[in-house]
Amino acid sequence: MSLIPRRRLALLLLVPAGLALIDVLEPGTLRLALAFDLVVALAALVDGWMTLREPPLRARREAPSVVALAHPALIRVEVESRAERTLEIELTDDVDVPVEVEGLPVAFKLPKRGVATLEWRFIAKRRGRVHLGDHHLRFASPLGLWSRQICVKAQDEVRVLPDINAVSAFELMARRDRDLASLRVARPRGGQSEFESLREYRPDDEFRHIDWRATARRGSLVVREHKIEENQQIVFALDAGRLMTATVDGLSFYDHALNSALLLSHVAARGGDRVGALSFAERPMVWCPPRAGKSTTRRIVDALFDQHPRLVEPELISALRHLSTRLRKRSLVVLYTQVVDDHSAETLLKGVATLNRHHLVLCVLFQDEEVRRLAWPTRRAPSDLTLLHHAAAAEQLLWRGQLLRRLQADGAQIIDVSPGQLTPALLSRYLEIKTRHLL
Repeated sequence: MSLIPRRRLALLLLVPAGLALIDVLEPGTLRLALAFDLVVALAALVDGWMTLREPPLRARREAPSVVALAHPALIRVEVESRAERTLEIELTDDVDVPVEVEGLPVAFKLPKRGVATLEWRFIAKRRGRVHLGDHHLRFASPLGLWSRQICVKAQDEVRVLPDINAVSAFELMARRDRDLASLRVARPRGGQSEFESLREYRPDDEFRHIDWRATARRGSLVVREHKIEENQQIVFALDAGRLMTATVDGLSFYDHALNSALLLSHVAARGGDRVGALSFAERPMVWCPPRAGKSTTRRIVDALFDQHPRLVEPELISALRHLSTRLRKRSLVVLYTQVVDDHSAETLLKGVATLNRHHLVLCVLFQDEEVRRLAWPTRRAPSDLTLLHHAAAAEQLLWRGQLLRRLQADGAQIIDVSPGQLTPALLSRYLEIKTRHLL
């Protein structure tokens, strides 16, 4: 709690200073200046004493415990006054991490012995925890010579989770149509599974699934539904090393990976599979053992929401060994990582070859759209330097293609897409793996 001089007090103190200056030119005004000084000093002392004797303000904050990334969080602050006069107050709150704040500081009038409820918002640009600290309130003294500043202690924590709107959208679609095909992902080709039921034909059904006898009886196209095997095991392995810090559309590769993993986790758990997750960088950081049930996705969110990629070299081999020792059952391991050089490529090949002996590995790699644009120019290159850039980009794509073929030769499944195309590609490949019984 403190008193801060206001502009009005500073202006009053300029008056005796002016009178003293006049006294130099025309003697006789010095006594008047000293008298004015005395009056201002007494007024300032009385005004400050009255302000300090007023009952302190009370403040109480209401904040959500959880908010989605890039979504506004509404904060309410209730301020109560026991003073016998109306107060003009300015309030601000402490926020310990960089967020986009709207509505602070906020100025308002609080009637005598009154209560006011204020609102402000923040938008978090990063997953994790946002700590909201003390309230700082400032208001003028009765004569307006001082500002009294009060700090009201407060501590609140808001957890910023990944934006899981895609999960909600899937759930709404699933309620309308219990079939996973309602996602309109590409239907997998090849493989057979156990017959389950008959249903009406949809435009994206394959003709080979049509039951012609049932079609003849009903007079309309009918297809055979095949049962997808349940109670299988899926584990997401997320590389949180330096190459996953690259950003596309405002999100790091790691965030794109996490968002797609959460949606597939929801789909897989809803289909009866057990789902787990591992996040690693220079060491394994978070391990969620595979479990089944409706709370699976929430458990993974709670474990990974504050994990971020770091500028360190990931220990991929160590992480995959850590994973292999904890998986007793054959599992689908979805490995999110990125490679840009021979060292990281050889490490990935070695790790996948080791893990693929007992599990099915699905490698998710992110395409660099800038490299692809350089490799396929839309117009003739204007200079030798630009031609050199195009050649380097084409060589990089050729090297990457060779790496993908070597991974496939080792038995790994591959998804090589831009971050924006990852989620539908991953869901489609998951359904293909399930219906073809690759796991």
